[in-house]
Amino acid sequence: MKSTPWLPFLPVLALAAGAPALAQLKTDNVVLIVSDGLRWQEIFTGADPKLLNEKHGGIWATEASLRERFWNDDPTVRRRLLFPFLWDVVAKQGQLFGNQTRGSIARVTNGLAFSYPGYNEMLTGHPDPRINSNEYGPNPNVSVYEWLNQAPDLQGRVAAFASWHAFTDIFNEPRSHLVLQAGSTRPEGNRSGPREALLAQLYEQTSELEPGDIWDAFLQIPLIDYVKAAQPRVLFVGYGETDWWAHIGHYDLVLESAHHMDAFVRELWETMQAMPQYRGRTTFIITCDHGRGSGLEEWKEHGVKQHGSENIWVAVMGPDTPPLGERSGPPAVTQGQIAATIAALLGRDFRTAVPAAAPPLPVLRAP
Repeated sequence: MKSTPWLPFLPVLALAAGAPALAQLKTDNVVLIVSDGLRWQEIFTGADPKLLNEKHGGIWATEASLRERFWNDDPTVRRRLLFPFLWDVVAKQGQLFGNQTRGSIARVTNGLAFSYPGYNEMLTGHPDPRINSNEYGPNPNVSVYEWLNQAPDLQGRVAAFASWHAFTDIFNEPRSHLVLQAGSTRPEGNRSGPREALLAQLYEQTSELEPGDIWDAFLQIPLIDYVKAAQPRVLFVGYGETDWWAHIGHYDLVLESAHHMDAFVRELWETMQAMPQYRGRTTFIITCDHGRGSGLEEWKEHGVKQHGSENIWVAVMGPDTPPLGERSGPPAVTQGQIAATIAALLGRDFRTAVPAAAPPLPVLRAP
């Protein structure tokens, strides 16, 4: 699929960004949260019993300790042990797609099932065959975040925080001018005070799992501080450890990082709901960028050679999403629908600017 060049895009962008609201919605703020490479199997059935061992799961913890924390014979109980916020709050107040055991299908359409192609599809609404490497470089496509940042009422209030350094390219920071923290590179700003000094020291002195990347816990601190101080209207959050630990082959740390991610999302939701400008006016979209293989070895990897890597999951919770809980059967949804959904929640039509973008997810109340 051919992407839209930036310069010819500008007149259309300006027109669309100033268009009247598509519908009278309650959502004023949208947060997209991605847990990199977190499988739908863990989301909907919890810990995988075949991987709770050293032989296949490469665990460092004892199997007994993992089972004490994350195991129950009932998968609906087991998944809640791993993701209490997702199942106690999101599933009760929103909707979840992607449980293939119930016929709910959520997939990527880029044909590659790894990170950069997935984030491009998710953020621009369509795949781009040119983007076939995580080292592709600056994204030639305009993301819905960049597009929304051009709107007079949103400019400067669109931000992205991610533990993976490649988001500098994925969001094309030099062109998009988003507020962006990607990996260990932190945006300029006020860094005075003991809290900032300690965080800076931790960034400098903690070993990186991969060059340029940070631990999810280190991302959470400046993220929460930024939300409280700057009150963004459109936010992207990318947690990376669920993918990192799977590639390294330590299933116990996949579970640990997934459990932490759930707690981080809870903290962000509760922080925002405690603020008047966010309470009852904010929608969360939570998803992953790709799936993974499901065999005793293939769970560590993803891509065209690992069957099932195209399968993802999507959760949505907010004032304009009916509380239908876990969806069953059709309609199938795709990763590309997320971009237009973000815009639609804010009363705007992203597809007027990017006709190749997929339509919004079927999660909005009928007008």
